[in-house]
Amino acid sequence: MKTPETESREFFQVPLPKKSLVLLESGVVPSLSVLEALKDEWAIVPVRSLESLKKYSRKEKVDVGLAYLPADMTEKKYRDLLSLSEVTCRWIALLEPRGLGNFHVLRLIQNVCHDFHLLPVDPDRLKVVMGHALGMARIPLLSDQAVPEESVPLSDLVGRSPAMQEVVRRIRKVASVDASVLITGESGTGKELVARAIHEQSGRRRGPFIAINCGAIPYNLIQSELFGYEKGAFTGAASRKIGHIESAHTGTIMLDEIGDMPLELQVNLLRVLETGKILRVGSSLEIPVDVRIIAATHKDLEKACREGRFREDLFYRLNVLKIPLPPLRSREGDIIALAQHFFRKFSTERVGNLKGFTPAALREMLRYPWPGNVRELINKVQSAVLMSDGPFIRPEDLGLDAEEGSSRSHGETLREIKNRVEREIILATLHRNNNNVNLSSRHLGVTRTTLYALLKKYGLGADGRVSAEGEETDVR
Repeated sequence: MKTPETESREFFQVPLPKKSLVLLESGVVPSLSVLEALKDEWAIVPVRSLESLKKYSRKEKVDVGLAYLPADMTEKKYRDLLSLSEVTCRWIALLEPRGLGNFHVLRLIQNVCHDFHLLPVDPDRLKVVMGHALGMARIPLLSDQAVPEESVPLSDLVGRSPAMQEVVRRIRKVASVDASVLITGESGTGKELVARAIHEQSGRRRGPFIAINCGAIPYNLIQSELFGYEKGAFTGAASRKIGHIESAHTGTIMLDEIGDMPLELQVNLLRVLETGKILRVGSSLEIPVDVRIIAATHKDLEKACREGRFREDLFYRLNVLKIPLPPLRSREGDIIALAQHFFRKFSTERVGNLKGFTPAALREMLRYPWPGNVRELINKVQSAVLMSDGPFIRPEDLGLDAEEGSSRSHGETLREIKNRVEREIILATLHRNNNNVNLSSRHLGVTRTTLYALLKKYGLGADGRVSAEGEETDVR
């Protein structure tokens, strides 16, 4: 005799058809009779956690998702479920009628969900809702064919490495949800560029974008700079001043180096996130502000929380959506693309016919570890463009430290260094030529057959995306 458990296990073994439905089993699960009613048209894939959901969605395309929202949803649960927006599908919320009285439930439906369905489940009505969600989910496929995602600019972000493409994907996701964002990464990785890209892609794009470095403001001025002050609040306050947070009303404020914010001021920022109000220095009147906060840091905030240097409650408020930025040394294929991008940008600033980089300069840039990341690369290229005497930028024009550069390859054999540099040059050349193998082989000075052999050697294009004519390859 079959138990409900074995029946459920057998039911979920159906093969995935074109219409796919993911069911987040976080509480109440629709009865098996309802699932049986959907079985003919939908493949239902159950997942038991947000992590397994994200892992599955990276491998398989999901059209529609069902998620139960508890009627007694807490702020923490709300923040956890916001990450549903990171999965590309149309979410339908299942909730009890009393859940409509919970502010967190309503916020989640507004920010993440396509529609909602009240329990108990009505199979016929649910089918209609799911059908409409499926139609809406497939509309972007048409627009993607007309305008490829890569052609939509995201500020000055440059790079087609897998690491950078993941960053772009996250930016598009978090931009559609009006919640706090925490950007992490080493100094110089482009955290402000990412924050600007989020703002430009969001519904707040018509509002102001203000970027503040918390570590650059003097300790005794940071509160008045962020929150403003009233006339006479302290000696020298001759008139009222509007703070940066209030100035960002209807827009976005980026708080860079948030880990350097004094503990006593962290309480005030936490209150802004909780109440949406600020208090100017010297005033007792709270002022409502509509602002999205994007925080950024190169420090380990979780460690800072454990050591008592950063408030844990503020960390959780800021870390609703997270974007980790990769260091430049791990962005395979992007170093040359970035150098060429900024070469074109800065070469307009000088008089003379500057044509580009010598092969030796390109090899030196690939060997160098770039401890200052993209910021350092920008500075080196700009300096070389302005100071170079010949038609091409040479290694000495870049001023890269050979000893520091050699530290990147410490422990590698000569063959490993050669293979790594060769692979990165091939990647950069393909990206520069829009993955056209004919053009790339000519630029590299090899035959097309040799280039295909090198692609096979380095595992590029091994996913079967090389066209039958051999004109293009999709290198990821």
